Amino acid sequence: MSGDSTWDPESSDGREKTRQQWKRDRTTFQRVYDVITGVTEYTGASGIADRADCSTDGARDALTQLAEMGVVDHREGRPAEYRRNESYFQWKRVERLADEHTHAELREHLDQLLEEDADFQRSFSVPSPDSVDIARIEDGEHAAVHDRLESLSRWRTVRHDIELLQRAVSRAADRHRDGDDLGASA
Repeated sequence: MSGDSTWDPESSDGREKTRQQWKRDRTTFQRVYDVITGVTEYTGASGIADRADCSTDGARDALTQLAEMGVVDHREGRPAEYRRNESYFQWKRVERLADEHTHAELREHLDQLLEEDADFQRSFSVPSPDSVDIARIEDGEHAAVHDRLESLSRWRTVRHDIELLQRAVSRAADRHRDGDDLGASA
């Protein structure tokens, strides 16, 4: 297919073109933001700069602003280090859920997850995924072990989503109540 002009984003040439377009279309601040959203371990500004394709000073300036905004956690030292602020991204997800769904929709989905959580509790005979004895799961046939570990992973996800949805339900209720109060006073 040497004459094929189809662009393949998975090729190294395709990845480089995508990277160059990203660099051209995004400011240094935006690229640093894009990179930091995936950084879960403390990393120096130079490491962030390498990934964001910018100078270390440019990354440091953007990271300082992002730290002031609460988007990143900052740890003093030589060098100072940064990582994404998980609580900020959880807050952002809760806000987005409350924006995109009604209180009733969120409540319905939360009820479904609570039911799924109860099913997991019955299935594993423990109150939480952290109470599961992994050694007991790993003692068995490969396919059964795989299924149980996959179920355990899903249970942890369900618990995480329940927490977020509880906050989103509360946020949506607050917004609805605030909207009613504003309508009543107008």
